[in-house]
Amino acid sequence: MTGAAARGRRPGRDRQAAFLPPPPGAPAVSGTPRSTAVVGGGIAGLAAATALAERGVDVTLYEREAHLGGRVGGWTTQLRDGSTVTMSRGFHAFFRQYYNLRGLLRRTDPHLSRLTGLPDYPLRHSQGLYDSFRRVPRTPPLSALGFVALSPSFRSRDLLRMSPAAALPLLDVRVPEVYARYDDVSAHDFLDTLRFPQAARHLAFEVFSRSFFADPRHLSAAEMVLMFHIYFLGSAEGLLFDVPREPFPTRLWDPLGAYLRRRGTTIRTSTAVETVSRTDKGAFSVVADGRETRYDAVVLALDTAGLRSLVTRSPDLGDAAWRERVARLRTAPPFLVSRLWLDRPVAPDRPGFVGTAGYGSLDNVSVLERWEAEAARWAARSGGSVVELHGYALPEHADQAVEIKQLTEQLAHVYPETRDARVLDARHEWRQDCPLFPVGGYGDRPGVRTPDPGLVLAGDLVRTDLPVALMERAATSGFLAANALLREWGVRGHPLWTVPNHGRLRLRRAENRKAASRVGRSG
Repeated sequence: MTGAAARGRRPGRDRQAAFLPPPPGAPAVSGTPRSTAVVGGGIAGLAAATALAERGVDVTLYEREAHLGGRVGGWTTQLRDGSTVTMSRGFHAFFRQYYNLRGLLRRTDPHLSRLTGLPDYPLRHSQGLYDSFRRVPRTPPLSALGFVALSPSFRSRDLLRMSPAAALPLLDVRVPEVYARYDDVSAHDFLDTLRFPQAARHLAFEVFSRSFFADPRHLSAAEMVLMFHIYFLGSAEGLLFDVPREPFPTRLWDPLGAYLRRRGTTIRTSTAVETVSRTDKGAFSVVADGRETRYDAVVLALDTAGLRSLVTRSPDLGDAAWRERVARLRTAPPFLVSRLWLDRPVAPDRPGFVGTAGYGSLDNVSVLERWEAEAARWAARSGGSVVELHGYALPEHADQAVEIKQLTEQLAHVYPETRDARVLDARHEWRQDCPLFPVGGYGDRPGVRTPDPGLVLAGDLVRTDLPVALMERAATSGFLAANALLREWGVRGHPLWTVPNHGRLRLRRAENRKAASRVGRSG
């Protein structure tokens, strides 16, 4: 990273944020030129390409889509009224503890002025319960105490039923130990062990677990506990977040693409890599669009299915054990994003984003004109609203038309004023390309390094052994992949930051181990 990290200043308000110094070496590549192919133009690939290009590496970035950004990308579409708008794969929250992702964005926006903060992160249950993080203190453990005190989901009798001993390890999460303790337990079973109140469970924990696009019964408890640490008990940045003021391409990825080109990077969008193979001189051959190019190193920054497929088509990469680990990677269930252009506005007091529980398959609702200027301009012209609905962890073989209909119907239960609204236009994205973190899967997950020092992995599917998740895991792994290659060439890597790798309450380790043992036996 540059800026705050390079100067040793903390990247946020948390004084206990952990600094990871860069691997030592020369300030940039000198002498023999070095070339690298980065396969995948999502957050991980962009981070790796940026880190390498800034150290003088000749980078070629391959992306099969016509746009950069991967799962946080966007593309233009024309509505029936003639408007040209940007469609994407859905709402993304840029939490303030995403230090390395925000460091990447600072390359073209030093003050992050292209982001705007949402004033709240409300959670709403169909039974009428409504939680908010706006007034919750940000500093642990006051964050947890404040949430419990302010939340209608916690009643005194519910708190008396909870198991304090089982909850103790939540207060002292460390990576990778958290996986040794909880990876063999599902998130659902872990919450059962805590005797967590059902209402609070739906509103607080399951919202987190479903952000992994997985049912809590199929998600490793270690991932959910880590999420709780990152966003709640381990970080003083809080649960409020920022979002881009304009669509992802214009505000985030187009500027970063221009930044990379100025540093000599070749960006080949709409280009799928067919094979990667070792040459007899220890380099790599990359074939894309029938054209072969040779590189000193390769970064594979692909989604789960893309990585599995490319490794299958490239039989001499890695060794047999590594290839088998890649083949065992799993994809989370499908999810649906429905964006609706309505002929009338939602009520003016509706938040820009609300997480939901108890509304069938509907997991959250966004009112885009509350924060995105492009949507606000359309709403001002038309007098309507741009509303986006998400449904996660949907059935594998679900009827997409039925799911779209049900998601739209649930909107009227969340915001009754939309019941009579006419949908002027709609776009629906049905996708299944997010990684699944199943019970017991952590030890088998491949890391950044591979059996070949010139081949590295990046992406949110990659094991980093750091307290990061989701988009921040993608960015961090991209920087780690670049650092691994730079180290091989004797070049200084990039510094990184994470939330603290320990809880705020220093509990005795023996007590934690006993509690973890009880959870394991009961699960």
